[in-house]
Amino acid sequence: MKVVELHPRELTMTDPYSPKAIWGRELRHLREAAGLTQTQLAALINFAPSLISGIENGHVPAVPEFAEACDQALNTGGTLIRGLDYRKSKAERYPPWFGEWPIIETKATVLRSFQLAVIDGLLQTVAYASNLLGHNEDAVAGRIERQHVLTREEPPPPKLRFVMDEGVLHRPVGDAKVMYEQLIHVAEAVETSPRVSVQVLPYGVHTGLPGSFVIASLGAGNGEVAYVETALRGEISRSPEALEDLTDVWESIRTDALSERDSLELIRRTAEERWT
Repeated sequence: MKVVELHPRELTMTDPYSPKAIWGRELRHLREAAGLTQTQLAALINFAPSLISGIENGHVPAVPEFAEACDQALNTGGTLIRGLDYRKSKAERYPPWFGEWPIIETKATVLRSFQLAVIDGLLQTVAYASNLLGHNEDAVAGRIERQHVLTREEPPPPKLRFVMDEGVLHRPVGDAKVMYEQLIHVAEAVETSPRVSVQVLPYGVHTGLPGSFVIASLGAGNGEVAYVETALRGEISRSPEALEDLTDVWESIRTDALSERDSLELIRRTAEERWT
């Protein structure tokens, strides 16, 4: 079976008149009026130049943390943070409680992800994400755009360490073609990038059963932040106690998981035997 490679640009084009794109153009105007390049502004606010480019071009939504940093660096008197009122619109790509996490992903040096039910969003294909998100094109585009963090050149992409419960391989999200392409996509992501690793946690009782989570390490002296999924919503935590507990869970499940070689073999075998 031929695997169809899916790219974010094939999903949707950016609407130049969307609130997100208009906000991005305003940022560009204010930055240029201050005589700064994207790289110079990035150095002032401690965000990647690629993120600034994505926001100015309307590809990536800004969040309050980013807007406040730009307001301060550009001395705008709060213009940009006030402009984010558009995020209250129902068309916003991320729920309010999730909006900070894509920014955290761009600043992370390592992302340790455990997924109990589905493939991690950073490794999802367009078709798989679309089935998960009820074919909401705006929400799907937001999810796929987050994956740019894994292919950027500067700063280097974060290392993604991904453990998933074996049930993820068998849970139908869409039809067999969607599942086959998704599992092959995961395997190829590992085989083509030394910064991505995947392990499968075999069926059974394990310490990860309470739910999925991601731990983001933010680099030298910047600590860690966790994203934890619950039945009602996701939660972002900087609590040292919570991070310590999650790290203990992570070490336990990764120890119990199959090796990367055995995991890749299982993923490809499941794709061929279960989804063709």
